Amino acid sequence: MNWRFCALAVLSLGSSRVSRAANAAAELPDSLLKQDQASSGATNVATSGFEKADKPAADAKDASELQLSAGGLASAGNTRSIAATGAGKLRLRREANQLGAALAANFARSAAKKGDALATTVENFQGKLRYDRFLAGSFAVFGATSARHDQFQGLDLRLNFDPGIEYYIVDEGKEQLWAEVGYDFQYDIRTDAEIATAAAAGNAVAKRESRHSGRAFAGYMSRVNPAVTLATGLEYLQGLDDSRHYRLNWDGSVGSSVGKGFSIATTVSVRYDHRPLPEVEKTDIITSLSLVYQLL
Repeated sequence: MNWRFCALAVLSLGSSRVSRAANAAAELPDSLLKQDQASSGATNVATSGFEKADKPAADAKDASELQLSAGGLASAGNTRSIAATGAGKLRLRREANQLGAALAANFARSAAKKGDALATTVENFQGKLRYDRFLAGSFAVFGATSARHDQFQGLDLRLNFDPGIEYYIVDEGKEQLWAEVGYDFQYDIRTDAEIATAAAAGNAVAKRESRHSGRAFAGYMSRVNPAVTLATGLEYLQGLDDSRHYRLNWDGSVGSSVGKGFSIATTVSVRYDHRPLPEVEKTDIITSLSLVYQLL
């Protein structure tokens, strides 16, 4: 009996220790018990696996853009010259409404020989305001007005008013390709100096003149990548009151970012007038290299 009693005592003690160990284990935090491997090979940072590309929101076409640019050139020695160019451009797009504004100025003086006084060789100032209303689909209507002063075109002031319709082949926040047709009303106020020059050559030029023209335009704007911006536009104006009057205008620019909102832009503007004032060249070409700052 003694050995049986001893055996039962040993079994009872062992069972008590196992029970206490199990209870103690149940009271310990999970982190002290689990022995997981360092990595399961499936680290997740999103609840639904890989992140997918989000579809552009409805307001992806909205834009707020404001640019200021300036450039200059100076030379001294046998030939002296100074030249300056400056421009500002604003585009605001909110849903079906777009507002654009632009200002530009070009000025230069030079002297061909040492000792000669500097003479003005380029002087023009321009401004433009435009509103677009986007309709259903890719169609839009617009109205634009612009003003220009150009001493060497014999213009104290040239006013243009351009209403029309446009069709957008591509219409995205970062890229636009479109065509326009419409009407152009032009009102010119000539310089007294140009009137006198024409009179000396036997030509009579009125101080004021208005023209009515049909207008066609094609334009393209793209942010090729975050560092490069491309824009170009070609405009044709055909006189309605006199078919011998027609004009052709082309603008092109390429901008390359240099960091922190700054970029270098090369712009070319060509203005062709088939019947300009007497003693005035038919074609004007302006090329500039400017430093551009993107505010918005």
